[in-house]
Amino acid sequence: MEWASESGAVRRHRIGGERRDGPAAAQQPEREALAPEPLADACGGGARTRKRSGEGSGGGARRGTGTGLSEARAALGLALYLLALRALVQLSLRQLVLRGAAVGHQGEFDAHQARDYLEHITSIGPRTTGSPENEILTVHYLLEQIKLIEAQSNSLHKISVDVQRPTGSFSIDFLGGFTSYYDNITNVVVKLEPRDGAQHAVLANCHFDSVANSPGASDDAVSCSVMLEVLRVLSTSSEALHHAVIFLFNGAEENVLQASHGFITQHPWASLVRAFINLEAAGVGGKELVFQTGPENPWLVQAYVSAAKHPFASVVAQEVFQSGIIPSDTDFRIYRDFGNIPGDNILAVLKYLATSDMLASSSKYQHGNMVFFDVLGLFVIAYPSRVGSIINYMVVMAVVLYLGRKLLHPKYKTATYTKDFFCGLGITLISWFTSLVTVLIIAVFISLIGQSLSWYNHFYVSVCLYGTAAVAKIIFIHTLAKRFYYVNASGQYLGEVFFDVSLFVHCGFLTALTYRGLCSAFISAVWVAFPLLTKLCVQKDLKQHGAGGKYIAFYLLGMFIPYLYALYLIWAVFEMFTPILGRSGSEIPPDVVLASILAGCTIILSSYFINFIYLAKSTKRTMLSLTLVCTVTFLLVCSGTFFPYSSSSASPKPKRVFLQHTTRTFHDLDGNVAKRDSGVWINGFDYTGMSHITPHIPEINDTVRADCEENAPLCGFPWYLPVHFLIRKNWYLPAPEVSPREPAHFRLVSKEQTPWDSIKLTFEATGPSHMSFYVRTHKGATLSQWSLGNGTPVTSKGGDYFVFYSHGLQASTWHFWIEVQVLEEQPEGMVTVAIAAHYFSGEDKRSSQLDALREKFPDWTFPSAWVCTYNLFVF
Repeated sequence: MEWASESGAVRRHRIGGERRDGPAAAQQPEREALAPEPLADACGGGARTRKRSGEGSGGGARRGTGTGLSEARAALGLALYLLALRALVQLSLRQLVLRGAAVGHQGEFDAHQARDYLEHITSIGPRTTGSPENEILTVHYLLEQIKLIEAQSNSLHKISVDVQRPTGSFSIDFLGGFTSYYDNITNVVVKLEPRDGAQHAVLANCHFDSVANSPGASDDAVSCSVMLEVLRVLSTSSEALHHAVIFLFNGAEENVLQASHGFITQHPWASLVRAFINLEAAGVGGKELVFQTGPENPWLVQAYVSAAKHPFASVVAQEVFQSGIIPSDTDFRIYRDFGNIPGDNILAVLKYLATSDMLASSSKYQHGNMVFFDVLGLFVIAYPSRVGSIINYMVVMAVVLYLGRKLLHPKYKTATYTKDFFCGLGITLISWFTSLVTVLIIAVFISLIGQSLSWYNHFYVSVCLYGTAAVAKIIFIHTLAKRFYYVNASGQYLGEVFFDVSLFVHCGFLTALTYRGLCSAFISAVWVAFPLLTKLCVQKDLKQHGAGGKYIAFYLLGMFIPYLYALYLIWAVFEMFTPILGRSGSEIPPDVVLASILAGCTIILSSYFINFIYLAKSTKRTMLSLTLVCTVTFLLVCSGTFFPYSSSSASPKPKRVFLQHTTRTFHDLDGNVAKRDSGVWINGFDYTGMSHITPHIPEINDTVRADCEENAPLCGFPWYLPVHFLIRKNWYLPAPEVSPREPAHFRLVSKEQTPWDSIKLTFEATGPSHMSFYVRTHKGATLSQWSLGNGTPVTSKGGDYFVFYSHGLQASTWHFWIEVQVLEEQPEGMVTVAIAAHYFSGEDKRSSQLDALREKFPDWTFPSAWVCTYNLFVF
């Protein structure tokens, strides 16, 4: 393509060379006019230098290739370009929607009213399942507001209210797998429907319970406040609904999705639901993001596209979340897995669905996935994945034709472009690999010296430390190649080669992602199509006038869309992963994870700027500047200048710590107490452990590190959730025994032999609202079935069994059984079981020692403390 458009100056230079050098020179390929012969016959061949095209001759060739790009101009231009794109991204992502003033207009969402709901709910305090705050006070407030809304509703609509108290059990593969059992938990369900009723419904879901010791404002009281306001607006609307809208205020989501399971599997209104909107939170701020839609339900995406006024949606977020990379889960899973209904995210979308003809026959529209993404929050682009695949392969074919003409065209079969291309590919891959290795070495060193998370409260530190190191390494490798391999080669020719290399790599990713059926492949398509078009548009100017200001301006303009969207997504990635890395456990070095992500982002963003290294006269100052920034930041991080945590109310970055004042009792096979101890069991939820806590609380140090009880399930500690594989560093500070006023009771009711030669053990337990049951089978025994979940025992990571139990108010005694298949009897018994009782509310959750210890923690920590007991038995 561009090889066919040879400038007059280059042609004159080539013909003049033929006349001077005679017939032998005339046989050299036309590529000689644009670039010298390769340094070697192959990547590893012997060196042979070439003269730069245009040197020793005049005309346009010297002007086009003999002059190099100013390093200062290129570096400054790229820096300002990326900063401008970042500013645009920041501007679009920080648009806060406050529709309506103090009093909302008729039919519009009133944010101030929703905030009033929020303040009332959070003023109740922590709302753990089973506590009076959750089961009585919050439920009473919701019912009170719903009654007021009903009184103001339009006569076109009918409002029905039901308080559900379900009991059930299910297994889930979240956190390595465990089984959940709930009894008498609470759901407040509201149905808004036409006066004559409806046969189909869309479900809106939030949860009003919170984790222990937290007001749960963002997770998820704010969503319940939004739902109350949406209910108010829809119920007062003069527009009739075609279908019902069910508002589920569920009271046990933090108990690992129990209340949603209770509704979708047991409530009579569940059979009406054809679609749902699940409102959930991660973090403490930011825009609403549609990050999951139902399996093969493109009509839901179209509903969002048509109705959402301030869209923020991406299929990338959906595929990342569903991949399991993020250690979190929402009610979306329950509705998808147990209800077989789709989902997405508020007023406009909900109203659209409630008046849509597609809702009544939603099963007809369940075909294929959708590619969807918003453009800076202005609008959403969506199309079927099969159309996306066609577009992607068309882009691939365009690249094949573009590169094939250069690699295979007979006109250039004697030239060395092919060798230069593949050597350039190798150099590029080496630069990316060494860049990744470099930042990982830095990250590992930072982790080893105890300075992890220095960027947690100062994100720019990670960019200055890992980002600059990655960029400097890439530039360094290519500078070496330019100086020692491509000796005296034309910068214009090399810039073209390395542009083609980057295009080839992105095309490879596009092909692989499309082949795997991932909708996220549209990103690679953008990163192939726009650069290719840009190259074809600016190539003629580059040949005629060289890499001047005009070329840079048009090149960067052509790259505007892929780079703007890449920064848009990168921001979302860091907004999502930064809070998660602050609570990812003691086994995952967060600096290694973040450094890897930053290296990947650097590789992507630098890919189409590598050619600038070869077009520029020098890169020395750029490398020195980047190295200086990286070195200074590295020294400051090593010295502990950047403290990871913050108590700022505007942007809190707390250190999360669990404090469990527990008394552990271990029984032997005869039922006698073999061991008994008490202490405060301490878990830090990030990689730094207690290193930042010890200076403030000297008694918490490595001398009180907790030892694993090898013969007990989950090391003999009262895990609230099965996260033992994420947190292996614990501390056990000796403390007096705890004596709850309402102690837990656990006993073996019966032990019987079954006709199929297994042993059935029946138990009963009573205790606080939250309990954990653990099982470990001994050598020669297996757990064949039990009365929990679907009857098939599910192991957690490590091979033990974990059961999460909770109940609301006035729950009955928990009766259950397990069946053990004994292949070979052992003197130490066949199974070890343990039960932990967690006191999250009332007077039993506190102890004087626990309160005193919690008061010692600095304000940049979030110590969640409660009392628990642990009892182990062998059978």
